[in-house]
Amino acid sequence: MTGSILVTGGAGYIGSHLVRQLGERKEKVIVLDNLSTGFEESVLYGELVIGDTGDEALVSQLIKTHNIETVIHFAAHTIVPESVENPLKYYKNNTANTRTLLECCKNGGVKNFIFSSTAAVYGEPEESCVSETTPTQPINPYGMSKLMSEHMIRDLSASSELNHVILRYFNVAGCEPHGRIGQKTKNATLLTKVAVEAAVGKRDKVLIFGTDFDTPDGTGIRDYIHVEDLASAHIKALDYLNKEQSSLTVNAGYGHGYSVREVLEMVMKVNGARFTIEEVDRRAGDPPALTAKADKIKEFLGWVPEHDNLEAIVTSALNWEKHLLTLPPSE
Repeated sequence: MTGSILVTGGAGYIGSHLVRQLGERKEKVIVLDNLSTGFEESVLYGELVIGDTGDEALVSQLIKTHNIETVIHFAAHTIVPESVENPLKYYKNNTANTRTLLECCKNGGVKNFIFSSTAAVYGEPEESCVSETTPTQPINPYGMSKLMSEHMIRDLSASSELNHVILRYFNVAGCEPHGRIGQKTKNATLLTKVAVEAAVGKRDKVLIFGTDFDTPDGTGIRDYIHVEDLASAHIKALDYLNKEQSSLTVNAGYGHGYSVREVLEMVMKVNGARFTIEEVDRRAGDPPALTAKADKIKEFLGWVPEHDNLEAIVTSALNWEKHLLTLPPSE
C-alpha cells in the first residue's frame, strides 16, 4: 500500500487496465482524463476527475488535495499518421502538457513519476531487436513528442527529488480476460484491434502494408504485448520506485515478435472464419522487424509476463469485440 496515485489518461485503453489492477490492490487512485479518447465506464476503481493534464490549476489542486505521492502519466495522442499531419497537436498534448504536469509534480512534492513512452523513440533502428541503449532517432512527431518528454523527466529527476520509471511500450494488444474492460478506441489503427473488428464484421477488410520485407513471410514483425502484462509492468515500476528510490528506463515487450500474417491468421483461426485481406504498399518508416530486448525490465523490476501467448491475446481481443456488438450504439 502506497500514498495516493494520480493516473492521467486512466479512462483510456491501457490506463483503465492499470487502474483496475491498482484498485484490486486497494490503492487510493485518482483518475484524470478529458475523455477525448477514454470512457467513463472503463474506470472501475478510484475517483474520476474530468479534466486536462495541461490545466495547471486543476492538477496542482489534485496533487495537494489528495496528497499525491505517485503520478502515472498515460494521457497522450498516439496515432502516428495523425502526428505527421498535425504535429503541433502532438507537441501540445504530449510534450507541452507533460511539462506542465511535471512542474505541478515538482511544486507539489510528488515522489514518483511513471511515464508511458514508446518504441517509436527508436525510429528505424539498424538492429531488429532494440535495447534501451539503442540510439533514439524518432522519424515522426509522435515518437519525438515522447522522446522530448523523456528528456524533461530525466532532467527534472537530476535536479530534484523526483524519481521516475520510463516504460517504452511495444505493440499493445488484447483485453482484460474477464471481459469487464477492453479497447473501445474509435477508428483504431492497432493491428489486433483492426483484425478483430474485421472478424466481427465492423470492417470489410484488413490492409497489409508491405509484403516484401526481409522477413520469413514478407510482412512486418512486431513485439505484441498483452495489455494485462503491460499494466502489471507499471505495478512493478511503482513497487520499484517505492523500494529503490532511483530512476530507470526500460523496454516493455516480450522480446520476440509475430508477423502481420501470423496475427491475422490467428484471428481467423480463433474466430473460425476468414475475412478479406488486401495487400498494399509499405508505409514510410516501417522497419521490417522491431522487437524489444526485455532483459532489463525483468532484472530490475522483477516483471514476469503471464500472457505471452498470441492465441490468448487474440482470444481476449475477439471476445471483447463480440461483447461490444451487444452494447447500444451510444456506448
